[in-house]
Amino acid sequence: MIHQIGVAAIISALTAQILKPFVDKLQKKRFNPFRMLDTGGMPSSHTSMVTTLTAGVAVYQGITSPLFGISLIFSLYFIFEATGLRQEVGNQARVLNEIIEKARETHHINAEELQELIGHTWAEVMGGFALGILMALIIY
Repeated sequence: MIHQIGVAAIISALTAQILKPFVDKLQKKRFNPFRMLDTGGMPSSHTSMVTTLTAGVAVYQGITSPLFGISLIFSLYFIFEATGLRQEVGNQARVLNEIIEKARETHHINAEELQELIGHTWAEVMGGFALGILMALIIY
């Protein structure tokens, strides 16, 4: 049986994903329900999930437990991965898409567009962190 910590973390991630089209609507003035299925964007579901997970371990095991230390380290790694490497991959995809688009004008290229919205900005991570804390407060 899944512990309440796991359920809370999953609920937190799903809530972040559900919120993405609505935040996108506020930012870009258009509603795209498929944003729920995308990686990247506001709020970060990765950050929300690991924040709720780590908060749950703190509540149930205490901040001096080895499990809390492990959870915190993995959570920080997740967050930095989402803003570092994955953000850079998105930037590279954007540049490659521009090159492909220019090449299409002069050559017959049938390449698919690369996904650009992969990583998170620090603002999106902070949104996910705030949501993760909020979900932890509500659930725990």
